[in-house]
Amino acid sequence: MSGYDTDSAVLVLEDGRAFRGTTFGAVGQTLGEAVFSTGMTGYQETLTDPSYHRQIVVATAPQIGNTGWNDEDDESVGPTGSSAEAKIWVAGYVVRDPARRTSSWRATGSLQDELVKQGVVGIAGIDTRALVRHLRTRGSMRAGVFSGDALADTDVLLDRVKSQPSMLGADLAGEVSTTSGYVVEPTGGDARFTVAAIDLGIKTNTPRMFAERGIRVHVLPSNATLEQILDLKADGVFLSNGPGDPATADGAVHLTKEVIGQGLPLFGICFGNQILGRALGLGTYKMKFGHRGINIPVVEHKTGRIAITAQNHGFALEGEAGQEFDTPFGKAVISHTCANDGAVEGVRLLDGSAFSVQYHPEAAAGPHDAAYLFDRFTSLLEGVKN
Repeated sequence: MSGYDTDSAVLVLEDGRAFRGTTFGAVGQTLGEAVFSTGMTGYQETLTDPSYHRQIVVATAPQIGNTGWNDEDDESVGPTGSSAEAKIWVAGYVVRDPARRTSSWRATGSLQDELVKQGVVGIAGIDTRALVRHLRTRGSMRAGVFSGDALADTDVLLDRVKSQPSMLGADLAGEVSTTSGYVVEPTGGDARFTVAAIDLGIKTNTPRMFAERGIRVHVLPSNATLEQILDLKADGVFLSNGPGDPATADGAVHLTKEVIGQGLPLFGICFGNQILGRALGLGTYKMKFGHRGINIPVVEHKTGRIAITAQNHGFALEGEAGQEFDTPFGKAVISHTCANDGAVEGVRLLDGSAFSVQYHPEAAAGPHDAAYLFDRFTSLLEGVKN
């Protein structure tokens, strides 16, 4: 480490661009894909979202950390469903101006202390506006944050960055999924329905949204089988959000085809939308810089309704707005697209038995415009059961 300031840190991108700043969180080295999130609030939910696994997240909001850290807002639970096992999933964190003090009555500690505690390497004090403009122009790319003993000449750091695998082709859902499964009981009263939720990187608030509607949720590992679902006598199946390249998720795609073949109602979000799309015959592609934020407008073409949504994805389905296409399970349609860039944001079978959206209707943190989708799925369960 000789010759390097102990407070210095550097972010190095795979195209050779480097941003120098100061340490934030843990000191050391981290590698991942550099992406940016435009949310102005909800940084704790972002950091603990399993969909950000192996990504270095750049916050576009200029000041981060004002509300500190608390024990209630984590969006992940451990492999057994215990909130005590919750963790930060991002590979690294990049901010411009860390808050000097915590200013929330709900805080149990500071963001800085939590990053240190969990060993998350970050960097502060850089021009995040310039960095985000660069990523918008050049696209998301491999990167690394280095500080302390990990500092070295830029050429050496660049070699480390380039040595890591790309997000394209990354099979990550199994790395964030529950290992044994767990159950989330409905909020008050008996369960009206039972749903099998395939954990590809599920967020804590999703089973909670089901529970509020009287639904018992069995959260199952990403490699769950149809036999497990049938043994539970599940009334429907949910495909969660998650990280990685959907082109690698052949197991989940096969399971989805089996579920549809059984006539079980199916609802998917984010990664689950891409899985359903693949099961219906659509292809996927890696986006230039993706959608990550809580202010993204989506059009539902059947109704013309526009919802402001929370999103986090770097891959998308191929297709055009309103496109109808044949599948082994009947006709399907591209039901939603992004008002900003036309990216596919939802698909559904025309018979209504399976549908999915690319965004996060559980919206933690974010707008509640899309919460009605949980009601839509509940109505689907009611129709089948009756």
